[in-house]
Amino acid sequence: MRGDRVIARRLAIVAVCVVSLLGACLLAWWQWNRYESSSGSWQNLGYVLQWPLFGLFPAFMFWRIRRLKARERAGAGPAAPATPPKPVMARPKPVVPADDEPDDELTAYNRYLAELNTKEQSG
Repeated sequence: MRGDRVIARRLAIVAVCVVSLLGACLLAWWQWNRYESSSGSWQNLGYVLQWPLFGLFPAFMFWRIRRLKARERAGAGPAAPATPPKPVMARPKPVVPADDEPDDELTAYNRYLAELNTKEQSG
């Protein structure tokens, strides 16, 4: 019973890959016709080249997943990430002013902000 499910699953994956490729080739053909028309542009030609790549992507993913599973079964463990993770940086400590002398400008500014806050709250 398990073997039948595996075969059915693989056939479904192959069918999806084939349908994807056929659909993408049809879209590439449509873009080629648009490129050759009087209103065609270089963008249409770019799509002609891009659609087949989209159509091959499911097959590539199927191949890649099978390769990774085979590597895990061989004992190599999961594949290493393509780029190493970034180190986590510690948050910097807040800067505390070293001098204990009062700052007249800062005091005046804080008093002004307090006045604005009370005016806003009252009306």
